[in-house]
Amino acid sequence: MLSRSIKAHLGNQKFDHVLFSYHGVPERHIRKSDITKSHCKIDGSCCKTSSKAHAFCYRHQCYEVTKLVAHKLQFEEGTFSTSFQSRLGFDPWLQPYTDRTIERLGKEGIKKMVIVTPAFVSDCLETLEEIAMEGQEIFHEMGGETFVTVPCLNDRDDWVELLSSWIQEWQDQKQPQHHG
Repeated sequence: MLSRSIKAHLGNQKFDHVLFSYHGVPERHIRKSDITKSHCKIDGSCCKTSSKAHAFCYRHQCYEVTKLVAHKLQFEEGTFSTSFQSRLGFDPWLQPYTDRTIERLGKEGIKKMVIVTPAFVSDCLETLEEIAMEGQEIFHEMGGETFVTVPCLNDRDDWVELLSSWIQEWQDQKQPQHHG
């Protein structure tokens, strides 16, 4: 679904980099979700080392979504990355931060960038303000030229159909089974 949405929005346009920006969470939340109580190090290696902790690890799942979508869309290695937006308070939050990643990519000479926000199913003030407005401003200040935001799934027909099928499955499971 996400791959189709990205492909439909971009068409045949060529870009230097595609940034997958996920909602950030405090690192302590990731550590708390580690059912092994020892796997998660948030050091870059734990997400690449097989573990039953991955079934509950938001960070690992974000990296996996990026990898799978990039593979499906045949993005070349090095032309896409993952970052995390939004942070509050003083606790360490998941990194790399989206705003700093946009800044870095602009400084490194990326001229045409696409940004996707897979953790959001609908465009909201957060994605519109932090990404489409502030992100674009940062990118252009750093020398970037083209900054494209892929809309969230919103009310796409295929997304609504998938949601409807999930609801139907859930309702079917709740129905008492009559054995005749």
